[in-house]
Amino acid sequence: MIEAGDIGVILLAAGRSRRFGSDDKLLAPVAGMPLAFHAAARIAELAPGRRIAVCPDADAALAQGLAALGFEIAVNADAAAGLSRSLACGVAAAARGSEAAALVVLADMPFVTATHLRELLARFDPLKAPVVASTDGRTAMPPALFARSLFGRLQAGAGDRGGKAFLDGAVLVTASPGELADIDLPGDIRQR
Repeated sequence: MIEAGDIGVILLAAGRSRRFGSDDKLLAPVAGMPLAFHAAARIAELAPGRRIAVCPDADAALAQGLAALGFEIAVNADAAAGLSRSLACGVAAAARGSEAAALVVLADMPFVTATHLRELLARFDPLKAPVVASTDGRTAMPPALFARSLFGRLQAGAGDRGGKAFLDGAVLVTASPGELADIDLPGDIRQR
C-alpha cells in the first residue's frame, strides 16, 4: 500500500483526438463540465502529493483550466509522436519530485471514481507489485500505478502504446462496469 501523498498523478491530456472531429474533445461538455475536468476532479479528491497534466500547449484553454485546479503543466508539443511521448513528458516531470510512484490517468476517462484510484494504491508494493493496473475483466489498462524504479524505462518508450508494455504481469484491480469507458467519438458523450 502507498499513501496518496506519496504519489504523483499524471493526467494525460495531450492527445490529438482525431476521431472526435475538429473540436477539442477534452473540453467537450459532459454532465455540465468539460470532459477532462471529470478526471481532474477525481484526482483532486484523491489528494496526491503532486498533480501533473500533460497538455499540448501551456497557454491553451485546457492547460489554463487544469493549472487553475492545481495541476503542474508538462508540455508535449509533439502529440503526433503518440501516447508514449506524453507519458515520457509526464514521467519526466514526476521524476523531478520525490514521490515513490506515479499514477497515470487518461483525461478521456470521465467515469473513473476516486474509490477505484484508492484501490490501486491499496494494492501497490514497490517490490512485489511495482505496477498496479485497472481491468474491466478482460484487459489491463489505465489508470495504472508505476513504482519510481520504472520511471527511466517509461520515459524510453515509443509509439502509441504508452505504458501498456508494462501492464503484462501487473497486479489488476477490477473496476465497476462502465467505469473504465473512454470517450473517443461525439456519440460516446450522447450515449451517457
